[in-house]
Amino acid sequence: MMNESNNASCVPQEAPAILSVTEENAKIIVDTFRSLGLKVYGGKNAPYIWVHFPGLSSWDVFNEILEKTDIVTIPGKGFGPGGEEYIRVGAFAHREYI
Repeated sequence: MMNESNNASCVPQEAPAILSVTEENAKIIVDTFRSLGLKVYGGKNAPYIWVHFPGLSSWDVFNEILEKTDIVTIPGKGFGPGGEEYIRVGAFAHREYI
């Protein structure tokens, strides 16, 4: 039977530092896209950020970002029709890649 003390031993000691970096990365990503005038969702208490590109195909945005920056995002269309015009960005990368 698992108890709280057993669960705590499963969490790496580095977890708080990793979470802190991920939260800071998310804030940088959110602030950057907002500074470009885009609507941004998420990134608070979550490592994923959704960015809205009105009138654009999520696959076209994905391709343009990849070609120009070598940064991989996720086209929102892959999450269903409601994801079109959005990309999803993760905040897991090392800081120098954010």
